[in-house]
Amino acid sequence: MSDTVIQVENLGKKYMIGHQQQERYTALRDVMANGAKFLGQRLLKPWGKQSANPAYEEFWALKDISFEVKQGDRIGIIGRNGAGKSTLLKILSRITEPTTGRIRIKGRVASLLEVGTGFHPELTGRENIYLNGAILGMSKAEIKRKFDEIVDFAGIEKFLDTPVKRYSSGMYVRLAFAVAAHLEPEILIVDEVLAVGDVQFQKKCLGKMEDVGKEGRTVLLVSHNIGMIRSLCQKGILLSKGNLIREGIIEAIITDYLSRSSVDDQETNGEIIWSINCNAPGSKEIKLRSIRLLGETGKPQSTFDVENPITVEIIYEVFQVLRGMRIVLQLINQEGVIAFASTDHCQRDEDISSGCYKTICKIPGGLLNKEKYKIKIHVGIPNIKVLIPGQEFISFLATGAGNHGSYLAEKWPGVLAPKLEWRSCFLDKIVN
Repeated sequence: MSDTVIQVENLGKKYMIGHQQQERYTALRDVMANGAKFLGQRLLKPWGKQSANPAYEEFWALKDISFEVKQGDRIGIIGRNGAGKSTLLKILSRITEPTTGRIRIKGRVASLLEVGTGFHPELTGRENIYLNGAILGMSKAEIKRKFDEIVDFAGIEKFLDTPVKRYSSGMYVRLAFAVAAHLEPEILIVDEVLAVGDVQFQKKCLGKMEDVGKEGRTVLLVSHNIGMIRSLCQKGILLSKGNLIREGIIEAIITDYLSRSSVDDQETNGEIIWSINCNAPGSKEIKLRSIRLLGETGKPQSTFDVENPITVEIIYEVFQVLRGMRIVLQLINQEGVIAFASTDHCQRDEDISSGCYKTICKIPGGLLNKEKYKIKIHVGIPNIKVLIPGQEFISFLATGAGNHGSYLAEKWPGVLAPKLEWRSCFLDKIVN
């Protein structure tokens, strides 16, 4: 159709992966022996089938991908690490050639894939703006008309005449995005690179990409930030291990992705235990020994009704006296949003001698929404030392009918779904 700006047909990308050979080094005699062996095989069987080289293996980053993008679509491409998202964007940006299939693109493409892509490090910010504009096929007059707007958006006026090789990664991204978005491409392709920028700049970028979409131009966005994908994109593409799993309305794609992620997560059955001899998380001062999620029966479990409390039990071993140590627990939902954080205040000003300890945190019932959560634990002495860096250790699933008195097993909006106190009474008259 005439409004199709990207058409991908049976797209595939193959890489050859080299494997480390077992020998520690290759001597001259090995090279000569291998050469003689190969020459002998060619003389004995000149037309025979050559055996595959065991030092290399085929890896298909993308396999038989087909889809269409319409003008004005804002597409979110999601999937786990290694799904093929970045490879797909590189092919669409004509940075990488496909192995099989073909793509048809109608319109000018601007890409922001990696920090520094498309910039010459020795040139200044001013010179790189004109260089990128010329690469996109714009005249000097067109670039000059947009120049002030680009500089203002990037916020790098003081460093405009400084070589970009001296820019921080954040400055690089700000200028690169400003150039890509303001030089009026018909198609804007953005990878996870926006994660480098600060929160305020990310909001500016989201607003700009929304404006680009409203102007009838097309946006393709790869991000692990599901909130960003949901707020910006109308449609989505889900990739897994190089295969296109599904495409369609973004909310359905996100739901499918999150459900698959939950299934793929390693099940711990509500507990994780580190033996004394293993490399348990921690430092020379303290190490974790176990984390358990306990239900009302006192036994570990990985699924809880939202109405029931959850007890988080943390057992750890201290090897030297610690003062002011605190354990911080964060509850994170499946979209990576922190539901809440809590700490054990009771140990803030106490000396903790060497030995084994058990700390318990109780999450009340009637608080959580229906979804999967992860528990992140951080241990440290505030403003002095990190003892155990924050890490997501264990997950659980909250199920049930919800905390709003609903008879339907539905998930309510928001990270939490607390039971709040409500009261109603009859009024004889309205008092102004």
